[in-house]
Amino acid sequence: MKAFHPYFLPTLVTHYQQEAGEILARMDQLYTEIYDTSLATSKNPIDKRLSFSAYFLAMIQCLDEKGESYERIRQVCLLIANDFVQPKNSFQRLIKKWPSYFVQTWLGKILIQNLKKEVEKPGHPDGFVARIITDKSATHGLGYGIDILGCGICKQFQKQNYTRFTSILCEVDHMTTSLAGLEMFRQGTIAQGAPICDFRYKLKK
Repeated sequence: MKAFHPYFLPTLVTHYQQEAGEILARMDQLYTEIYDTSLATSKNPIDKRLSFSAYFLAMIQCLDEKGESYERIRQVCLLIANDFVQPKNSFQRLIKKWPSYFVQTWLGKILIQNLKKEVEKPGHPDGFVARIITDKSATHGLGYGIDILGCGICKQFQKQNYTRFTSILCEVDHMTTSLAGLEMFRQGTIAQGAPICDFRYKLKK
């Protein structure tokens, strides 16, 4: 939990000042109730993000308990997410953009095939299940797209009766995609009632 503090505390201090420490302590308590530690043993690599999403959910629940509005909670979440994903130096900026070009190399294609085997099998009942798309005609020529067939974040929020907030984290995908030098196309998300989350990308010009 303490590993998450540096990403959350600055925004909490800005918006809640003297209450920030109390809020963070409550988030730590809620996190232990939300996050199923058995997810850490999942062989599906996408499930690794469920630890961080659980901490976001802990903050959402804490702010909701304080009586904050949906829009206020959304604003705080997106400020924290934006700060988290932003590269801190030119090297990090390069690293974030590198995968968008790497997927088109022969080595990238091999790694995608290996990843495909891992993400298409459920690693945990509460985790993700995905389908990787490599057909260039279906992926704007990139040769990489992904369909989320089962969303671990949706399951996590649903267990806590916080499904109305799930789509906030869907907005973060636009941030990360843009920083990777990609443009994202998505027709729907499971959080908003679609049967799947369909991620398609193309290189920014």
